[in-house]
Amino acid sequence: MMLWTAQEAQTATGGQTPVDWAVNGISIDTRTLQPGDLFVALKAARDGHDFVAQALEKGAGAALVTHVPEGVNADAPLLIVEDVQRALEDLGQAARARTDAKVVAVTGSVGKTSTKEMLTSMLRDQGKTHAAVASYNNHWGVPLTLARMPRDTEFAVIEAGMNHPGEIAPLAQQARPHVAMVTTVAAVHLEAFDDVAGIAREKAAILTGLEPGGTAILNADVETADVLAQAAAEQGCTTRWFGKASATHKLLSVATEGEATLAQVSIADQPHALSIQSLGAHFAMNALGALACVEALGADVKRAVQSLALWSPVTGRGARLELPWDDGTLTVLDDSYNANPTSVAAALSVLALVPAKGRKIAVLGDMKELGPDEIPMHQALAELAALDEIDTVHGVGPLMSHLHAALPPGKKGQHWRATQDAIAQLPSQLKAGDVLLAKGSLSIGLGKLVDALRDMSDARANSKNNHS
Repeated sequence: MMLWTAQEAQTATGGQTPVDWAVNGISIDTRTLQPGDLFVALKAARDGHDFVAQALEKGAGAALVTHVPEGVNADAPLLIVEDVQRALEDLGQAARARTDAKVVAVTGSVGKTSTKEMLTSMLRDQGKTHAAVASYNNHWGVPLTLARMPRDTEFAVIEAGMNHPGEIAPLAQQARPHVAMVTTVAAVHLEAFDDVAGIAREKAAILTGLEPGGTAILNADVETADVLAQAAAEQGCTTRWFGKASATHKLLSVATEGEATLAQVSIADQPHALSIQSLGAHFAMNALGALACVEALGADVKRAVQSLALWSPVTGRGARLELPWDDGTLTVLDDSYNANPTSVAAALSVLALVPAKGRKIAVLGDMKELGPDEIPMHQALAELAALDEIDTVHGVGPLMSHLHAALPPGKKGQHWRATQDAIAQLPSQLKAGDVLLAKGSLSIGLGKLVDALRDMSDARANSKNNHS
């Protein structure tokens, strides 16, 4: 389906184009560009204008640029604007304005991507649903997601993230959600904030974009709930709370059965039994908040509960991999996309619950952006009760040396300065039946360890097949 005509894009951005064109998608990366996409020449680590010729050669329907790039004809299908980032935002706001979609925006210190994915799975069964891919939640990710939204979208799920003060509000005002959710507030990005209350105020800025009559879905169990409540009162929006302490949407009980998390919840005084195909009480809490959003959007909660039972975490965010290993299976919990004290505690709790024929092994990478208390925050992980059920804890990165030093001798594995060292040494120590958790901030690169284990598993399987 056609997404943008040249005339529509010109009207939205105030740009100029030498020829007529139409596009059915939008791309910012020539590696994933599809024929018929509008290539957006953003400036990041590289200037996107350097790749416009390549994009057009690969079949881009047009390119969004500030000038005719080198190697590109003046009569090429270009949309020439003063500022590419601003033009992308203009396209996003125009796409938001032309749709009748019900929009929900999700933010939070932990769990926003998995909650977004839960919501997408639940709403997709009830209408045409558009959502951010991966973690496109920043100053270019949100307008890109909006600009990609088809005009006949019925539900849209937007994720908003931040590293510094002042980043959430502009994203919220572009998304203009009917429902806005804060999953939780935790000690994340503390190096940019004075305290957790400051983080709560920044997360609550998602409410500034609410449409008139919009609804705030807020976590009642966080210590900064009063900060969230004050922000909601200032916006004058309808407020619904979820959590164990909530009177609106309650988490009544959580249990594990085999590989699933089972929860009893109450949504607007209606009881529901949840089944989630992944272990972890945090998934139950995120699901509760997501169902509160479904209810606020006016969608079918009972049907959403059924859809939730088919959802599972995505790669890097708690996904479970079963890798052939020797004469059995190595289980890998891939939670390598990010890490902070709250999410690491949750991931270790999941590892503690997973049934294992062999050992339970945690590979923890540095938790970044924690500010001046980063060392004691790493040391404190050694006190978590979940470690009682875990056999070995390895550390990766300079900061994890402090956890390594604090671990009791019986739990202490190895400490590696970098992921490449872990890749070189760890696989030979693993045995069939082991369950391994990989958890760390993205920059530590534990996803490369997971990829390496997957490649080694494939290589072993191929070698075995060739000799059988």
